[in-house]
Amino acid sequence: MQSVISRCPNWVLFLCAFLAGGLNVLAFAPIGYWPLQLLSLSALFCVLYVENDIKKIMKTTWLYCFSWLFFGVIWLTVTMFRYGDMPVWLAVFAVFLFTGAIACIPVLFMGLAARYKAHFSPAVICLVWFPTLWSLAEWTRDWLFTGFPWLVSGYAHNASPLAGYAPIIGVFGITWLTAIFAGSVVLFLDGKRSFSAVAVGIFLLGGALQYVSWTTPSGAPLTVRLLQGNVDQAIKFEQEHLIDSLRFYYDAILKKPADLIVTPESALPLPMQFLPPEYLPDLQKFATQTNSHIALGMFSSDGPNLYANSMIGITPTPQKTTYRYDKHHLVPFGEFIPWGFGWFYHFMNIPMGDQQRGALLAAPFAVKDQQILPNICYEDVFGEEIAAKIAHAYFTQQAMPTILLNMTNLAWFGDSWAMPQHVQITQMRTLEMGRPMLRSTNTGVTTLVNAQGQIVKQLAPFVRGELDVSVQGYQGLTPYIVCGNYLWLGLMSLLALVTACSYFWKKRVR
Repeated sequence: MQSVISRCPNWVLFLCAFLAGGLNVLAFAPIGYWPLQLLSLSALFCVLYVENDIKKIMKTTWLYCFSWLFFGVIWLTVTMFRYGDMPVWLAVFAVFLFTGAIACIPVLFMGLAARYKAHFSPAVICLVWFPTLWSLAEWTRDWLFTGFPWLVSGYAHNASPLAGYAPIIGVFGITWLTAIFAGSVVLFLDGKRSFSAVAVGIFLLGGALQYVSWTTPSGAPLTVRLLQGNVDQAIKFEQEHLIDSLRFYYDAILKKPADLIVTPESALPLPMQFLPPEYLPDLQKFATQTNSHIALGMFSSDGPNLYANSMIGITPTPQKTTYRYDKHHLVPFGEFIPWGFGWFYHFMNIPMGDQQRGALLAAPFAVKDQQILPNICYEDVFGEEIAAKIAHAYFTQQAMPTILLNMTNLAWFGDSWAMPQHVQITQMRTLEMGRPMLRSTNTGVTTLVNAQGQIVKQLAPFVRGELDVSVQGYQGLTPYIVCGNYLWLGLMSLLALVTACSYFWKKRVR
């Protein structure tokens, strides 16, 4: 291995890194060939292991990560050129800058790994040093500048044996394990065959953990109707089509009863006070007569230019205070404008693009004997926030969420891989929480994912219709709910600390 990599010209290594990163995209939905994630990362680690030139290592890492992210989220351009009237070339360039900047995060971490790798043994480098810094780099994407953890390595394994670890250490813990696997491959190729047992052990234990049930069924199943309006984003806020949307969801809700009827995110693209005066009273009357609960995606307003992306809950018994959930984790440039970027907001002309942030620890929506925990669009990408809500309810002895609900609108991204990638993220969330998730979307993919991370039923994208499902709630706690990301961070830090102490002890003895 070392002789082959050492003889390769720089341009060959850089090209291979770029191709390996692009190949990594196929490990995620909709292709979902997860072994490619392990193979491509192993290839990158081979170069990092052999090379000693830090600049070459950083360039190789950037090319790998840039290719992976750029081709994985190229669908972001659809928003810009189709709905933001931005020239195609400028939209592509914007995604180039965005993904190129994100790719610099692992570059810094792996540059640090290269800087100090000479101080450690090959086993420590490949099984501790590289995996620790690689997973920290991916985790940093989760929170830096509000976070963009899309296509984190662990998501490729929602259907692999590594999925068994999701309820324990979450998607970032799985990312750490994939890096350990890649490190063991490097050692194997370097002639240290015994370390292949590490990779085998990781997979065997993960497969066994899939048979562990961390949560149990709770209460009676609910009948649910998930509505999909298929409203083109380009015309959503036009007066004529706005009335059509209001009429569609009005008729669809009143069509037949169910325990829970759900519309997508911002299905009613008007604040409550601007709806026709009979709209909500008629829905309340229907809910009361049929014993149905209704979850409406709409905008709320608490004053001039104070808008929130909300879910409004209507119950059979009218409440003094209407249930309202406001989206907490807002998308930069789409839902809030970072300081200094007001010019971008006006250039893109995004309707209601600067919104108010809701509370993180919001209460669930009670539907019969189930507790529905809503999240809106991008929020289900942040598993630690959903876990924190469930854990807070448990430790404060409040109503425990039993079913997760995602209301989203991916019409912004057209017929792209954003939809299946988002479903894959949903599957990982259900594995981490041990609870099913309902997804009601505008254009797709409207889905029911069970507590085992499996797609039970889904509606075809880009059709106007509804998905009728029965969903069973679950109770209990997974280790990930209790500990969040702290468990894998603690395990990884402990391993790194023991290794460092061992190194300095041996150095002192010498």
